[in-house]
Amino acid sequence: MKLARASALLALMTLPALAHAADIDGSTLSVLWGVPFAGILLSIALMPLLAPMFWHHHFGKVAAAWSLAFLVPFAIAFGPSVAGNSFVHALVAEYIPFVILLTALFTVAGGIYIRGNLHGTPALNTAILAIGAVLASFMGTTGASMLLIRPLIRANDNRKHMAHVVVFFIFIVSNAGGSLTPLGDPPLFLGFLKGVTFFWTLSHIFTETLFLVGVLLVAFYFLDSWYFRRHGEVRPEDPTPDTTGKEMIGFEGKVNFLLLLAVVVLVLMSGLWKSDMEWVVAGAVVTLPGLVRDVGLIAVALVSLVVTPKIVHEKNQFNWAPMQEVAKLFAGIFLTIIPVIAMLKAGVNGPFGAIVSAVTRPDGSPDPAMYFWATGALSSFLDNAPTYLVFFNTAGGDPQTLMTTLAPTLAAISGGAVFMGANTYIGNAPNMMVKAIAEDRGVKMPSFFGYMAWSGCVLVPLFVIMTFIWFR
Repeated sequence: MKLARASALLALMTLPALAHAADIDGSTLSVLWGVPFAGILLSIALMPLLAPMFWHHHFGKVAAAWSLAFLVPFAIAFGPSVAGNSFVHALVAEYIPFVILLTALFTVAGGIYIRGNLHGTPALNTAILAIGAVLASFMGTTGASMLLIRPLIRANDNRKHMAHVVVFFIFIVSNAGGSLTPLGDPPLFLGFLKGVTFFWTLSHIFTETLFLVGVLLVAFYFLDSWYFRRHGEVRPEDPTPDTTGKEMIGFEGKVNFLLLLAVVVLVLMSGLWKSDMEWVVAGAVVTLPGLVRDVGLIAVALVSLVVTPKIVHEKNQFNWAPMQEVAKLFAGIFLTIIPVIAMLKAGVNGPFGAIVSAVTRPDGSPDPAMYFWATGALSSFLDNAPTYLVFFNTAGGDPQTLMTTLAPTLAAISGGAVFMGANTYIGNAPNMMVKAIAEDRGVKMPSFFGYMAWSGCVLVPLFVIMTFIWFR
């Protein structure tokens, strides 16, 4: 963000009138307030197809236009203080920490170069996806995705068809693999902060995760093998030959592994460290642990940029274009999603009351299958972290009860939030980042709806099977 914009935002945060703005009552909102959010989603889906050159050069302006389409009418209808409070809360409490974390992971992972001439055979590609699935639960889906997507693309740069490799990478590494610990995906981390024990998800949705990841790996291996055997699939000349003459795999920029560990520690610390010291910025609470985390992540990113040899960034073709795309588009998403989340939080009294009511059986008991699909369907298009919290609270909100008596319900909420984030490009933050990096490297990725066709054909049938086996 440019200095002028940052200064303007800081000035906005200091306006005293905003500190007393009221919270949004989602039960009073019309579904029409969700139009700007739907507009930005449709823009992401359609404009790269209908106006690719315009979108490539002006996607940030489009996101800003939809943001204003929400903020200006909202300020007129509810007053500048409420609109300003909502804007700053989304900025300070959600968007800035989100972008800082993504930037730190993007920078640190971009400073690690996996040396050696990898050949994108079906066996190697499947192995990389499997390794990424394991890493995702311990360094986060974003961390694992940023670490492995570049070497995976480089390994397959002599292949004619690469899009399916990246699509399955998003399915497995950027989503399903992060389901076993709170470090894996933000919804599970929020559950951890609410009192769900660290290893609860590992012990309760391990078989579901093993099934989903296992079937996806097998399906990918056979699909990739089919492509690999086709005539003309592998080009005779490798665009990135091994210039050292050695085939042994190695790493350059190894110090970034320590920095990656520092990122994980900072995120975990922010959840475990309890402090009474906090600041209220226009209604948004900034805690000392959160501030230390964000400052620490910025420091980690700067250290990575300083200590990483320039040649490593050159070999990785590291540039800021993918990060800029994600930051600009998600700025619009985080703003326009404000009324949608408020309407969801209103529960049965809000415009989406039918969805919330659908997760309860006639006898009043929770329906795990409906929790799985309701959480998953909304997580496919909304931020899966607040969606998780909505249904966590709908199911009672007591972690002890949810971990014991209602364990099937909590498993369904957890699985839906993490697994179904793979249904769309915007379901989970690393999805869009992986897509942007792949396109930056020349991979012709599916469109928004093209990707949903992949997820509809591959993932949805697996989710149906999982429903009948585990979430009935």
